[in-house]
Amino acid sequence: MVLFDNHNHSQFSFDGKRTSVEESARAASAKGLGGMAFTDHCDFFVPQMKAEHEKLVPETFDISAQQEEIDRIQDITDIKILKGIEIGMHEDHHADIRKLLEEYSFDQIVASVHYLDGVDPYYGGYYEGKDWKRAYGLYLETIHKEMTWLKDFDIMGHFDYIVRYAPYPQTCMKYRDFSDILDEMLRYLIHEGKALEINTKSYQDFHGREVSLDTDILLRYKELGGEILSLGSDSHDASKVGHEFAHFAQLLKSFGFRWTAHYEKRKLVQLPL
Repeated sequence: MVLFDNHNHSQFSFDGKRTSVEESARAASAKGLGGMAFTDHCDFFVPQMKAEHEKLVPETFDISAQQEEIDRIQDITDIKILKGIEIGMHEDHHADIRKLLEEYSFDQIVASVHYLDGVDPYYGGYYEGKDWKRAYGLYLETIHKEMTWLKDFDIMGHFDYIVRYAPYPQTCMKYRDFSDILDEMLRYLIHEGKALEINTKSYQDFHGREVSLDTDILLRYKELGGEILSLGSDSHDASKVGHEFAHFAQLLKSFGFRWTAHYEKRKLVQLPL
């Protein structure tokens, strides 16, 4: 079984200073991965509170420098390293996103939502005045709206990201609670040949909070005909590359999935589980 880690951050992300392309690539090799993608952050919209804290607006990175470094490390490592980007979708910056994706070439593009309602959920403000169902549902609706606008992406990133930092006792994005919008999202991904990401960072302990993956979402995806699944650790630290991949690969296999997916020069590659 050859596994790729399709969602990693390096020194080129604003929050990736704990590792580098080289350190993470060496970690992936040591863990027996077949390859990895560096999908550094690109968010043109940054909430004011975060902008003041991070001193960086927008959260973009030097794409040319990142790709040159990937080429350098590719020459000295034994695994395949892919050139990627994580686009933070936001309705106020459609033109900026289109322009950037026209100017640069990538192996794969992860489309995500990090900020909504003008705030960063990491700092907690998003959840104020919302019950858990409204908070989670609005996030799913925003991803769906933005990804169907964007179209030009390969992997839908961390659909249950909003649960990571929530103050509610509900620690799982359950299919039964959001079946209508999840069905719309899954059908879109299947029809357009995009990958559904299992982001293993979401299921790590965060200050005593442990989020779980609702396997009914995976079963529904399979029932609808979906088979393009991407594993991503969302690592910002070399030690987290490929986190729990063996566990999730076996889980997928037990549900009857046959492949994991990644993209090379925007072309789908599926490897058997």
